[in-house]
Formats: sequence, structure tokens, C-alpha cells
Amino acid sequence: MTSVLKPIFQYKVKPNKNLGQNFLTDPSTANMIIKKAELLPQDTILEIGPGLGGLTFPIASTVKKVYAVEKDTKLINILNHQIIKKGFSNIELINNDILYFDINSLCKNKQKIIVIGNLPYKISSQIIVKLINNRDIIKKAVIMLQKETVQRLLAKPKTKDYGRLTAMLNYCSKTTKLCNVDSHLFYPKPKVDSAIIKIDFLKNYPIKAADEKFLFSVIKAGFAQRRKNLKNTLTKSGVLNIEPQICIKALQDAEIDPTRRGETLTIEEFVSLSNRLFLT
Repeated sequence: MTSVLKPIFQYKVKPNKNLGQNFLTDPSTANMIIKKAELLPQDTILEIGPGLGGLTFPIASTVKKVYAVEKDTKLINILNHQIIKKGFSNIELINNDILYFDINSLCKNKQKIIVIGNLPYKISSQIIVKLINNRDIIKKAVIMLQKETVQRLLAKPKTKDYGRLTAMLNYCSKTTKLCNVDSHLFYPKPKVDSAIIKIDFLKNYPIKAADEKFLFSVIKAGFAQRRKNLKNTLTKSGVLNIEPQICIKALQDAEIDPTRRGETLTIEEFVSLSNRLFLT
């Protein structure tokens, strides 16, 4: 029995399916994640969903500070006992839902944080959007997701997997796949394998949006009705309030055929279109 599994039986933990709880049980995988994340002794980490500490304690042995945000109060109590038992003084547990937690509250002395976590599948997209919106204080994120989700995040335009989050990440980051993680390395064993990606948020953008919030709205509208062409989905999706003639002119000025679909646009084309619509 691994040290990660011991608390499960000691505290009679019943993983909560609604919270997407699948605990990493393999210490070598945790160490591999830390190595690939290239963590430094002076780093400050935000861990999303520490669970039973399978990643938390190895990370805390490597960096200056770990803020671990966990929604499950029972797990918080177990982690508190483990922290005291193991003698860690650089781990701060935060009993909160990551979707409502103020990440900016962790930004001290203007030092950017690094985000690490095994994200619950049901809210993984919402978490990624939150990380994008808070990227000014996040250096990078190393996150574990379902393998199929990673495939979508790395998809290219003109493919069925290319979507809203992919385009948003393409605008503000360099996203790379680090490795796969087999399902048998978790308890309970999930039905699908996982993969780990690293999101390095850019300091300088190859092409800059006139208004980033509006750009992300244009991207959302572009993928709102995938089977419709851009002229129809931009004006009829309910995301943007744009007159058809204004939309057509902006598309023409951006040299984008109005009959194309949103899934065919590169991020450069989305930015070009967004800038023209915003300045109209």
C-alpha cells in the first residue's frame, strides 16, 4: 500500500463522484509531474484540488509556498492532520470552490504564481477560462485533464476538436502536452486515461486584440453554432449584438469569407475580425 492510499483506509474516505475525486496514488508520477513543471525553490504554487496530498507534499518539499484550494471539508481536515504529522510549515489549506476563489489574493510582492492540479472533468473548462482571465498573475499552469480534453486543447483549425478554449489559449499562451497518465494510477480508477499539459502564458503577443474581453466574446460567438457560417453565427447566436451588414463588412475587411465556419479561423484571423468589429 502506498503512503497516498493509507489515509483513504485510515480515515475511511469515500471518493465523491460529484466532485470528480480520483486520487493519484503513484508517487513516481507525482515526482515526474514536478520535474516536468520545472519548479524552483522560490516558487509559489496554487494547487487546485489537493485531495489527499498525493501532489501537495512532494510539491511542498520542492518550493517555497503551496496554497492548496480544496472544496471538500472532510479532505481539508484529513490534510490538516497529515500536514501536522509530516511537519510541513509551507502549506496553507483553503477550504473553497476554485471557481469562486479570488486568485489575486495570493499575489504578494508582485511574484507570479504557478498553478498545478488534477482538474475535475465537469468544471475543467470553467477553470481554464478562469486561469486565462487571471493570467497576469500566473506564470504557468501544469494541469491534468482527461486525455480527450487535452486532444481538443491542442487541436488545429479546420478539425472537429478545434474549439473555443483552443482559440483562447492560442491567443495568450504556448500550450504543450507533457505526458499521458494511465487510469490505473488513480483511486478509484476512472474510466478514461488522463494527460498533463503545460500552459505558458505569454508576455508578448504576436498579434494584439484591441479589447481582449471582446475578442473572447467573438470567439465564443464563432463557435456557438458550429454548423452555421460566420455571418449567421456572429449575428444570430445571441452572444454579440451586431447588425448583419456591419458583420459582413468586418469579415470582408479582415479578408475572411462570410460563408466560412468559426472552426476554420486561426487565432490571427479571430483577432483581425475582432479588432474590426470592436472599432466599428
